Amino acid sequence: MTWEGIVEFCAVASTGSFTAAATKLDTSGAQISRKVANVEKRLGVKLFNRTTRSVSLTQAGHIYFEQCQPALKALEEAELNTSQLQKVPQGLIKLTAPVAFGEAFIAPLINQFLKKYEGIEVECRFTNDTMDIIDEGYDLAIRIGNLEDSTLVAKKLATRQLYVCASPEYLNVFPEPKRTDMLSEHQCLVGSQPHWRFNHEGQAQTVRVKGRVKYNSGNALHHAALAGLGLVQLPGFYVRESLAVGKLIEVLSSYRDKREAVWALFPSNRHLVPKIRLLVDFLSAKLVDDE
Repeated sequence: MTWEGIVEFCAVASTGSFTAAATKLDTSGAQISRKVANVEKRLGVKLFNRTTRSVSLTQAGHIYFEQCQPALKALEEAELNTSQLQKVPQGLIKLTAPVAFGEAFIAPLINQFLKKYEGIEVECRFTNDTMDIIDEGYDLAIRIGNLEDSTLVAKKLATRQLYVCASPEYLNVFPEPKRTDMLSEHQCLVGSQPHWRFNHEGQAQTVRVKGRVKYNSGNALHHAALAGLGLVQLPGFYVRESLAVGKLIEVLSSYRDKREAVWALFPSNRHLVPKIRLLVDFLSAKLVDDE
């Protein structure tokens, strides 16, 4: 068994060009061609169809490429991890997180993390947009709620709870709702989605709400609720302090939706990189579940 020529073969297969493969591996086109020819000779099959204008995989080439890729990735990961075992964690970590949650909780924890590990740099983008973190070159993403199926590795960091609440001022004017179908009689403070989620006796419910106020900001909705403008449904990290001191009062507590998870997502080839593992473990240890 030999690895000679496999890296070069995979580079040509992934780029579709001997010239592009040579640029990717910082070598000459002649060297790439010679290595690939040796692989074909060793295997006794033709791996590429070559013309003056294009290069394409043969059927045998497709099969060989599919089987070589996982092995190469595993080898690259093993070399990366082994080379970093005795090193102080260092380098850049690129991550993304939801705006409000990221600003309130992730950023302060990252600041603590950076004081502990002086060799690490962090670039964090706070956005509520769905991003392909692999295509956009991110090491890590913080996500909340249900996850779509993907090839990303997921680690649960914490959980959060949704609460429906209002100010005492509002509830002095409008009777407290006892059922979700009574929300139509109330002014509801609407976020980016006009639906609130509930769970009653094990049954999930989704209720469309409406009102005079619509904000795509949890902080703005929280302040509107404090001002007595209506009912709001928000995660505990926005409202827990206001609930604790009585500035807001929870309603429909028997209809609370099930807790949702806060996740760290990262590409499979990053989950053993020391600096990524350190940050994920740090966030997991420091983030507190909503009570």
